[in-house]
Amino acid sequence: MTAPETGLSSSVPGALKKASRLVSMVAAATMAVTGMAQAELLLPEKDELKFGFIKLTDMAPLAIAYEKGYFEDEGLFVTLEPQANWKVLLDRVITGELDGAHMLAGQPLAATIGFGTEAHIITPFSMDLNGNGITVSNEVWEMMKPNIPKMADGRPQHPIKADYLKPVVDQFKAEGKPFKMGMVFPVSTHNYELRYWLAAGGIHPGYYSESDISGQISADALLSVTPPPQMPATLEAGTIHGYCVGEPWNQQAVFKGIGVPVITDYEIWKNNPEKVFGITAEFAEKYPNTVTALTKALIRAAIWLDENDNANRMEAVEILSRSEYVGADAEVIANSMTGTFEYEKGDKREIPDFNVFFRYYATYPYYSDAVWYLTQMRRWGQITDTKPDEWYTEVAKKVYRPDLYLKAARALVDAGQANEEDFPWDTDGFREPTAEFIDEITYDGRAPNDYLANFPIGLKAGDMVSENGVTGG
Repeated sequence: MTAPETGLSSSVPGALKKASRLVSMVAAATMAVTGMAQAELLLPEKDELKFGFIKLTDMAPLAIAYEKGYFEDEGLFVTLEPQANWKVLLDRVITGELDGAHMLAGQPLAATIGFGTEAHIITPFSMDLNGNGITVSNEVWEMMKPNIPKMADGRPQHPIKADYLKPVVDQFKAEGKPFKMGMVFPVSTHNYELRYWLAAGGIHPGYYSESDISGQISADALLSVTPPPQMPATLEAGTIHGYCVGEPWNQQAVFKGIGVPVITDYEIWKNNPEKVFGITAEFAEKYPNTVTALTKALIRAAIWLDENDNANRMEAVEILSRSEYVGADAEVIANSMTGTFEYEKGDKREIPDFNVFFRYYATYPYYSDAVWYLTQMRRWGQITDTKPDEWYTEVAKKVYRPDLYLKAARALVDAGQANEEDFPWDTDGFREPTAEFIDEITYDGRAPNDYLANFPIGLKAGDMVSENGVTGG
């Protein structure tokens, strides 16, 4: 196996490496022919690949596909390389320095419609559901606590709505102090989930406009970008009063005693789609067998992560804790990765679906997932003008590629490596409408404009944003 990128060069001569790879490929092909006679054997057009990731627990499918040999089973020789931040990661996929990457779900969509760096990025694989949280500083938590209902045992009643944060934000405002929160990227799930939670509690998170991409127009709470691993230190320094991030960086705040996670994204939107695996459309067109192979490996990794009621999670925690992957203490990672989540220190609660990698068709790239992200881009002004419902569907189909996913899934089922019933073969790509949001507003991916019209805070049809606020409607 090619090692994850560490900066160390191998002492194995190049010819010997190549010979070893050929032996591995022949062995894999022999096993496939012997045990899976009906499976279609496809040789990847490109077998040496470099994939990028950010140090978060939801990069797990990549680490597991590597460590369990699933990439090599497909004739792929992969290097995994951590990236400094989401912008660097995206730019390196676009330039071809990376062949693919663990991405924010909004990144392929935003790039394809030209918000930020423009490029046609697609995804054949959704990496997980849930996995994020919102943490506030100890100071803010102490100010919130008197507003929060308590259970019989004296612990706070969850989910904790932003309604209980609003008096704190109002107090900051009255004292002339800005209330600042961190999120990881303008088109991240974290940005949209934090905005959703705040707005559901009557706190305006601000708009974007064509000329002002700060996202702070008309804002009650000022949101800004901080890379995930830097969130706890930025909170501790007092630069921000809270943040929305993936694990293990909420649990890190608990262990360091610097903040309190108040809500998980599972409580904001039950089983929400999180990261995706992104590649350029050009890569997919040029290397179709390679795309099938890497998607097969990632599906197998997702199955392993969730099988037997998460029986493999502690092994996954040990792998992820290594410096070449997430590099956080195993105890911190296990706090959320093994079906629990700790809010205040000592207040650990069962959330078995906090991290989902395969259950509930988690890996299928649903068009309705893509449409939801696009609605939030429009709601907050990143999409500057009203679009018809058909536009949302067209963009979703351009970026989310269930055809590529199902090709890989069919190959795994035919090879006896996955079960037929584990894949949504007959779906039209849209999940059923759901109201399992913290504000109970129903989302139907087939009717995005009707959905947007239901929000008290956010842009509606005909609205435009300028530096002076919202006009039109």
